[in-house]
Amino acid sequence: MARVYLDHASLWPLRDEARQAWQDAVDLTVGDPARAHAEGRTSRDLLERATTTTAATLGGGPAGLVWTSGGTEAIHLAVLGPALAAERRGDRRRHVVVGAVEHSAVLRATERLAADHGYTLDVVGVDRSGTVDAERMMAAITGDTLSVHLQHANHEVGATQPTHEVAAACRDRGALLHVDACQSVGQMGVTLDQVGADLLTASCGKFGGPRGLGFLALGERARLAPLLEGDDRQRRRRAGGIDVAAVAAGAVALQAATDRLQSEHSHREVLRRRLRAALPEAVDGVEVHGPLADAHPGIVAATAQGVDGEALAAALDERGFAVHSGSSCASLPWEEASHVLVAMGVHTRGHVRFSVGPATRVSDVDDAVAAYRDAVTSLRHAYGR
Repeated sequence: MARVYLDHASLWPLRDEARQAWQDAVDLTVGDPARAHAEGRTSRDLLERATTTTAATLGGGPAGLVWTSGGTEAIHLAVLGPALAAERRGDRRRHVVVGAVEHSAVLRATERLAADHGYTLDVVGVDRSGTVDAERMMAAITGDTLSVHLQHANHEVGATQPTHEVAAACRDRGALLHVDACQSVGQMGVTLDQVGADLLTASCGKFGGPRGLGFLALGERARLAPLLEGDDRQRRRRAGGIDVAAVAAGAVALQAATDRLQSEHSHREVLRRRLRAALPEAVDGVEVHGPLADAHPGIVAATAQGVDGEALAAALDERGFAVHSGSSCASLPWEEASHVLVAMGVHTRGHVRFSVGPATRVSDVDDAVAAYRDAVTSLRHAYGR
């Protein structure tokens, strides 16, 4: 049986249009876009076109887009960059607010603000669906708050967050709102205005663009300083070279994703609901996590009692299905329970995440459910349960 890839939340296959764009650009971009010679101008023109089209898709201008090495760097720049800029201009605010189920890159970056820059950090909890209480988050914002960090769609259970409501409170109190949209850009049609973001981060590998490429989109209120010094690239907001061919491919991938947004979203939503309903029916002791409605169209998270999540993911891999365990088993000293599921107050052991893509078929989902039932049953038998 052919393998079935159900880990799109980690990385999408490269779109055909993006592959062709990279092949077309790679031989044209030998020159440094910061140089004045003909080769540099060719690279610069291609970079500027890709930046303009990408920024327009997000509802912003090209001057507000910063290319990065991926979502993690974009997130660190969104968290630490405004703090460094604030310190340089004498802003004495030292408080940040963050949701409890943010990606680990957001949590680690805000912890750096606390450890290295003396910030006070407020972490706002979630309900059992994984959704932040907007009222609690807004109540945490004070006159000393520099920034608030709230993802659009959760990477593990698919819950979408009330970013637009929180954005209004941020504007009223002078705080910046960073929205981690790595699971949303190219998949849910988000723009800066739609989510109310002052800073929005994305990863091109999450929507069919090249891996190792991401970006930070800035609204009018955002100011940031670079994390590294050494050159004046990207309007002095990020030092280091840019893979122009990859940027060209990323821009094309985002355009393709945008053009197919409605059809791909609808197709994945049908599969997501089918999978959510089928897993608990296939075998006893299975709980599906995250909301049914107002959720990411491609993510389904489930825990099976009496099994180990890593072992279950491995068993599914042996049966031809690529899923992610979410590091949700804490049976070994180097493993940690999923911080997302812990914050939700649900079972963490036996957790796997399925994430479907536009090429996933109904038969793939049905076959995955059958393999899941077989794997859970076999593991429980092996454990003597």
